[in-house]
Amino acid sequence: MKAIDTNILVRFLVNDDPAQAQQVRQLFSGAEQRRVTYFVPLLVVLESIWVLESAYQIGRNELIEVFSDLLLLPVLEFEQREAMQAMLQTARNDPLDLPDLLIAKSALRNGCDCIVTFDKKAARSDAFELLTP
Repeated sequence: MKAIDTNILVRFLVNDDPAQAQQVRQLFSGAEQRRVTYFVPLLVVLESIWVLESAYQIGRNELIEVFSDLLLLPVLEFEQREAMQAMLQTARNDPLDLPDLLIAKSALRNGCDCIVTFDKKAARSDAFELLTP
């Protein structure tokens, strides 16, 4: 199995380089025909969210829709799929930033009690614990 990098996912989603976006569509189409999948590391998801928010100003609701749709693609196998699904299911009603929410869902699903952080905004969530002096 091969994995995909953030730039492959971003090209596919935003079509900012039409030639590369077409290459990705052909890659995915060929994979679907051959019934093979590409692995999507959790770090690629986190980095993609960051790039789409910061560089392309894609809003939270659109990101939720985009990643919900990506989970339906048979050619993509996501690391920690259940954590992603949990993040997407709660994202509309949870004020945490999407990357923080995904980190929380992943950590909690891996048996952690909470995530220790200096991020005061994230620490408002029960999933995070503010590290104080």
